[in-house]
Amino acid sequence: MLNNLIAEATEHEFKREVEKQKPKSWLKSVSAFANGIGGTLFFGVDDDHSIFGLEDAQGDADLISNRIKERISPIPEFVLQPFEERGKALLALKVKSGRSTPYYYAADGIREAYIRLGSESIPAPSHILNELILKGTNQTYDAIATEFRRADYSFTLLEATYLHRLGIRFESTDYQSFGLATKEDMLTRAGSLLTDQHIVYNSRVFCTRWNGLEKGSIFDDALDDKEFEGSLIHLLQSGSGFVKNNSKVRFAKEAFERVDKPDYSERAVMEALVNALIHRSYLVMGSEVHIDMFDDRLEISSPGGMFNGKLIQEQDIDSIDSERRNPIIADLFHRMRYMERRGSGLKKIVSETSKLPGYTDALRPMFISTGTSFRVTIWNMNYGSDQVSDQASDQASDQASDQASDQASDQADQDIFADIISFCAQERSRREICEHFGYNNRSYFVRKFLSPLLASGALRLTIPETPSHMNQKYVAAG
Repeated sequence: MLNNLIAEATEHEFKREVEKQKPKSWLKSVSAFANGIGGTLFFGVDDDHSIFGLEDAQGDADLISNRIKERISPIPEFVLQPFEERGKALLALKVKSGRSTPYYYAADGIREAYIRLGSESIPAPSHILNELILKGTNQTYDAIATEFRRADYSFTLLEATYLHRLGIRFESTDYQSFGLATKEDMLTRAGSLLTDQHIVYNSRVFCTRWNGLEKGSIFDDALDDKEFEGSLIHLLQSGSGFVKNNSKVRFAKEAFERVDKPDYSERAVMEALVNALIHRSYLVMGSEVHIDMFDDRLEISSPGGMFNGKLIQEQDIDSIDSERRNPIIADLFHRMRYMERRGSGLKKIVSETSKLPGYTDALRPMFISTGTSFRVTIWNMNYGSDQVSDQASDQASDQASDQASDQASDQADQDIFADIISFCAQERSRREICEHFGYNNRSYFVRKFLSPLLASGALRLTIPETPSHMNQKYVAAG
């Protein structure tokens, strides 16, 4: 029976016993399951599935129920199921995915929300916590009103693109109808991402064509390097143009015709870029979409994992539920015929790539997600035919093993942001900050950390009217 229950549980965790003195050891997983896709805790079973059983299953069940009601807020929906395995009493605690997120562990003088990362339950990073708060109040990031008045900004590219693609003019009333502005004519966050001006700092794409198969020094190993910022339409067009400019179309002579052999399917690239820009998280401080081109592949990475908390590599892309992090933006791009409405973009990447000459199953595009990132890999159809199959297999293994390191890197950046704010409780010069954190490349440190903190309001300049002043210093806001 245990094997059947495990098979039914998308997420599961094993506990040899019910920790009575340290209930946080399992209550944090209750929080994480409720904040994610749900899951099951098995009590009386070790990690290796060894059956130990519970001496007082009924008493343990009462304790589990009481501790959840006392220390998880709000109380999630759960079911306790007693069962026997090899004559020993066990408990299965099934926690359902909740709608009133975030579900906090509130005890011992702390209040924390947890999420699942692989087989562990970890405190939710700030941007994921913010997403959980929005989800729990039935809001989305792109629907929130901003302090920007629509009349103060222009939308030339949006209106021109809408007319060009649909043959219909974008009317003034459409801003409210499509959710880009409120009734008071203040821009929503969706609207602020579509202005001609760059007013959302995280709305950026970094593009690099690397020399070889791996990343290196941006100064020594990059054949082409571009940064774009501003309107989502500008980012989509610029990113697509960068890939096109760094790709080739070869050809092969056949009996009666010449067959074009492009490195990549333009439609597949467009779908991948749309997916990265529309479904990414804009709550990750200092984040951007990355386009990395190598000799053998194209990688497009975006901040934020899947909105429902699942891992894309564990899903069947032919039957993915349509859960959108930014539905207003998604609907507008659907209207402009850049994307399908119902979650078929990943399937389209695969189907369009499969139409290219030379395609084999070894060259199927790959999708990898973590709790904080999403990556699409599309293979170069014209990379050495003797090498590409092995390379695809090797890269698949590397991609999977890199998930933990990607997550660690994302968390490390968030830790540095927090440490900078703490260090700048007193006024500090740029030199002091860089030296304190061991960075010799000050321009990189400013771009990576200080600029995002200034843009978010977490830091402020002591001489804001003259940013480049020789006596300029940084100090934590508030």
